[in-house]
Amino acid sequence: MNTAKKTALITGANTGLGFEMASALAAQGYQVIVAGRNPDKVAEAMARIKDQTNTASLEAGIVDLNQLASVRDFASHIKTRHVTLDLLINNAGVMVPPAGQTADGFETQFGVNFVAHFALTGHLMPLLEAADAARVVSLSSIGHRGAAIDFDNLRLEKPYDPWREYGQSKLADLIFAFELNRRLRDAGSAVQSLAAHPGVSQTELTRNLGAVPDHISFMSAADGAAPALVAATSAAVQGGDFWGPDGPEERSGRPGLAEADPAALDPETAKRLWQWAEDATGLHYPTGAERAM
Repeated sequence: MNTAKKTALITGANTGLGFEMASALAAQGYQVIVAGRNPDKVAEAMARIKDQTNTASLEAGIVDLNQLASVRDFASHIKTRHVTLDLLINNAGVMVPPAGQTADGFETQFGVNFVAHFALTGHLMPLLEAADAARVVSLSSIGHRGAAIDFDNLRLEKPYDPWREYGQSKLADLIFAFELNRRLRDAGSAVQSLAAHPGVSQTELTRNLGAVPDHISFMSAADGAAPALVAATSAAVQGGDFWGPDGPEERSGRPGLAEADPAALDPETAKRLWQWAEDATGLHYPTGAERAM
């Protein structure tokens, strides 16, 4: 059971942005829970981090975000090993895969990118609350812009449009980050919720894109991870912040405050999405009044 170091849990930490975040946080002295679906790939990532940082304190975390039962079991396992959690980075995701549904019947991108992380955060909230000023950082995307939450198409009820569904999932992630922070603030919690996006970065997430036009340039995964690391560790941030690259259209650049689409700021959509997620996952986040009881 860890009580000495700050502990960070990163989903999708075996590759891409998540790997860069895990490596950077390990170098800063965090105990890092490297969470991923494939045990071999998680072990390989941990070995690479230890090669880079001899003093790295790492723990494997095996979870399949395609299954809410796996998310629940994983969170239960973490709670048997830790009494606090200082940092949760909801990083893992999929982008424009073939049409499909998760084990629980959600459209794959919406289920993995949003629903699973909503559930994971809720299950781990007692550990976050027990820490000293913990943070939750949720990864969104510039693809959230122009998207909308179609409550009649969260389970692939309509003909599949991969980019529309991706945008919807990343809009949901951003709405979640903002609404979670609002609820935590109203409850008087010391936990802060923030969001970040990586601009246009080269990671395994782009494997379904096919041929990329010559005019599209990518940042490295390390540069793409930088905004989330600022949100996760900087003393200058505050709950409700949204960080991304500061260059043109926020596609590349150094970390800076990002612009959220108005759809991400609509309070009625946020309340409706939150209630939908609680009903869909069977996970109830306590209100401020319930916390005080």
